[in-house]
Amino acid sequence: MPKMFSDPEAIAEDIIRDLGTNLVVGLPLGLGKANHVVNALYARAAADRSIHLTLFSALTLEKPHPSSLLERRFISPVIDRLFGGYPDLAYAGALRANQLPPNVEVNEFFFLAGRWLHVPFAQQHYISANYTHAASYLLARGLNVIAQLVAKRTSDGAARYSLSCNTDMTLDLLRARAEGRATFKLIGQVNSELPFMPGAGDLAGEEFSAVLESRETEFPLFAPPSEPVTDTKYAIGLHAAGLVRDGGTLQIGIGQVGDALAQGLILRHRDSAQFAATMKRLAPATPPSETSSFEKGLYGVSEMIFEAFLGLIDAGIIKREVDDVLLHGAFFLGPKSFYRALRSMTPEQIARIQMTAVSFTNELYGDEDRKRHARVDARFVNNAMIVTLLGAAISDGLDNGQVVSGVGGQYNFVAQAFALQGARSVLTVEATRWAGRRLESNIRWNYGHETIPRHMRDVIVSEYGVADLRGKSDAEVIAAMLQVADSRFQDELTRQAKDAGKLPVAFEIPRAFRENYPERIAQALRPARQAGWLPSFPFGCDFTDAERRLIPALQFLQEVPRWPLRLPALIWQGWRQQPQPHDFECLARLGLDKPSTWQERLYRALVIAALAQSRANLCL
Repeated sequence: MPKMFSDPEAIAEDIIRDLGTNLVVGLPLGLGKANHVVNALYARAAADRSIHLTLFSALTLEKPHPSSLLERRFISPVIDRLFGGYPDLAYAGALRANQLPPNVEVNEFFFLAGRWLHVPFAQQHYISANYTHAASYLLARGLNVIAQLVAKRTSDGAARYSLSCNTDMTLDLLRARAEGRATFKLIGQVNSELPFMPGAGDLAGEEFSAVLESRETEFPLFAPPSEPVTDTKYAIGLHAAGLVRDGGTLQIGIGQVGDALAQGLILRHRDSAQFAATMKRLAPATPPSETSSFEKGLYGVSEMIFEAFLGLIDAGIIKREVDDVLLHGAFFLGPKSFYRALRSMTPEQIARIQMTAVSFTNELYGDEDRKRHARVDARFVNNAMIVTLLGAAISDGLDNGQVVSGVGGQYNFVAQAFALQGARSVLTVEATRWAGRRLESNIRWNYGHETIPRHMRDVIVSEYGVADLRGKSDAEVIAAMLQVADSRFQDELTRQAKDAGKLPVAFEIPRAFRENYPERIAQALRPARQAGWLPSFPFGCDFTDAERRLIPALQFLQEVPRWPLRLPALIWQGWRQQPQPHDFECLARLGLDKPSTWQERLYRALVIAALAQSRANLCL
């Protein structure tokens, strides 16, 4: 049985006494880190330079850090409410402040998106790896400790521990240890908020060398709130929903497009006529290939499980069982309501959601015949930042080498799509982005970095439609990509392709695809929005009513600096306009109900004007 500890410093001392001063520690990505254990190890290394501590991880979670006055006043109470008791990871703060001790090394293979840009140490020590390859890299570097957050259950007088949110690499590493290919200590930290997930991650106590458990080391799980789904995200999600076959298999990647896709599938299932009507308005020239409800249902297999998957199960969409399981996943992360829903499931309900190794979800190797039989008509839906006209996708980094996030499992799923009969890889991309005051196209002629090479191009989806690229010639691919590009950039993109000799000189984009503007998307979605089919928060919300009203208003204000001449007019509008009854609650929430400085009076006027603008947008 494992050694039991109630004090983090004591368990850190025990690890060092057993293993010596060279510690190579694996921390599960995201939610599954044993924060108190790793903080105690970091403190020992910081105090004793004879200890060499190497930390391998991914997706280090940090609380948001607001900057402007309005951001601080809006998000600070949310941080206190949702993250107040979450213990910060000491190594992350030191790394960000460039104060990491010389005897401590931190390597990550996946970043929280955008959070480690321009942090030299993090960028220099990033390891580019497919999710399924990371375990072998850890073993090659001499992994001797895994420190993981676990759930606990007592059965017949004996404690059992669930890997819960992070079976992903830990199960693969435990298999390597059982086969004699690795020697490491598995250290657990018990958290009572963590759902006990049955299946392969349900482990006997003897699998652990030591376990930390005490009231003092309990903490609330990191629970990022759901973000509102925009028109752009909904348009992308709806297009993707029209590609999913009844009786098939579904994987969804990280991001709000996943919520939009899931809600699109629910609309299609519950009211296929409404779905078809919405799609006709959204893409009149290219009707979706699939519009029927889900009679056979889907089977889910996804590296990440999030709240939208539970919504699909509740809606009767994910209902095709494989070995009595509806959904296989390798890790999960989500809002408090998601964790609460998992904890409240009956044994029969939770048994149909199985957490397993990432080698199972992301690869076909190992029991390949069984996987092929289960993963029929698979749709692997993942996000990209940029896509070139020739079909290469950029999802993890910039052309100067800076890493935004990581490859993760995206390449794995693209490869599966080509290996499985009837499967497709669906990469989603927003057609444009703002870079300061400059609007840029996310569909480019070329780019100095790529995550998915052009020879693995398959299906690309933007808010303007679907580009089916598989097996097409370069000219056909370029023509299809131009049809899903924003019309403000189509002419220049066409010129670049022609100048490179990749399009005929006489080529023209069909008229049906020359109205690719955000206003058309908003107009096409408005009837479904107003009918309640496309809510901003389709799967629950951790924000208060006042905060929900403030979010679109504050998003509008974030965009104002792009058009500086609008600022005086908005201030004047807010100064003259009488606030609506609900506005007073919003102003009070920001501490602007009784402004005492000129700065607060200006912000009050801007917020009043922005609230009026967001109401007007809903009524249009």
